Amino acid sequence: MDRAIQVDLKPSFHISSAHSGEVLNRRESLRALGAFLAGSPLLAQQDPLRDHTRVPGLNELLTAFDFEAVAYTKQPRAVYDYRAYGSDSEFTLRRNREAFEWVELIPKRVVAGPVSTACEVFGTKMAFPLIVSPTAAHGELHPEGELATHKGALAAASTPMILSNNTSFPFDKVVAAAGSPMWVQLYPKQQLEANRSYLESAQAAGAKAVVVTIDQQVSYYERSLHDRNLNSSTRGSARGPGMRPTMGNPYRVADNRLWYEWKFFDEIRPFVKVPMIAKGVVTPEDAKLCLEHGVDGVYVSNHGGRSLDYGPSTLEVLPEIVDAVHGRVPVLFDSGIRRGSDILKALALGASAVCIGRVPLWGLGSFGAAGVQRVLEILQAELVQAMQYTGCTTLASVDRKMLLTNFP
Repeated sequence: MDRAIQVDLKPSFHISSAHSGEVLNRRESLRALGAFLAGSPLLAQQDPLRDHTRVPGLNELLTAFDFEAVAYTKQPRAVYDYRAYGSDSEFTLRRNREAFEWVELIPKRVVAGPVSTACEVFGTKMAFPLIVSPTAAHGELHPEGELATHKGALAAASTPMILSNNTSFPFDKVVAAAGSPMWVQLYPKQQLEANRSYLESAQAAGAKAVVVTIDQQVSYYERSLHDRNLNSSTRGSARGPGMRPTMGNPYRVADNRLWYEWKFFDEIRPFVKVPMIAKGVVTPEDAKLCLEHGVDGVYVSNHGGRSLDYGPSTLEVLPEIVDAVHGRVPVLFDSGIRRGSDILKALALGASAVCIGRVPLWGLGSFGAAGVQRVLEILQAELVQAMQYTGCTTLASVDRKMLLTNFP
């Protein structure tokens, strides 16, 4: 069956240059078809768009890292890299992962009873303190896009999902695709009415919380420039470095988000009727300002290393932000999480729950909704195992005493 598919597909790549637009359209269709077929158990062992490769089956993947390798195999270079890269030299991207190696868990050999991971954050009841972070354009990874991600999250113990401001499908359609809790993310817009329209529509469709991103202002991605220069296909490079020269600044940095002010939270508060969370906080000072401006939650994040390069990892700054908030509002956390033990470390340093962005995308790009479900369940199982090894039977028993930290 695989051989027949390969024979049928190859001729479409040899059409004359006079029909280059048609070639692009066919290539896009074939890639979408490949993403769809990759999720089928009938074709899980062979990627129909790549000769002489064996793609592992879903049940063969044992860690989140396994899913990244499969997603890399299946996706065009620019599509994979858009999710993988960080800002500039990618120092902060690397540091986010390295920081978890500077924190050790102290084991306890006897656990008194079964482990419970249930919690409630911002009125959302969760089986695990785990939320899918907002990430853009899932439709580039799978034909069902965010609908498939939502279905996978629902199947994995009804994991909540934060829907990005930049989605492949409208909020109401994603909400209707499954029944797990749904929050919505907002990139601030200068026109107040544009924020009002978006937020009121999302809340009417069922958004349980609003996450306002404040750290993604002037990021620049060098790896995307290399993709544009090396990859003959224009797909994915349309996002490019994301920063085109403007009249105000001809040097690659756009001015469209350089206006952010704390008063924005005061301005949108009247039409936000659900918990409002500030995403992108990495200093205690900003955490305190969040409280001064009526924010209901602090979300510690550096956008997965996609904001300021040469900034600290989020794990390093988490304890001091938790101390600054002093229990007045919940603290969410993301950036760098790849294992259940990573989740436990963040919880022990004070996070109320953790959010993961790239890992579900690897599941989506590998096997669609089933991949999302599987990779989330792996993290959940690893968290339970880590809690058992450290003698924690509830999240209330998780604290800093179970850690040895060695931050530089």
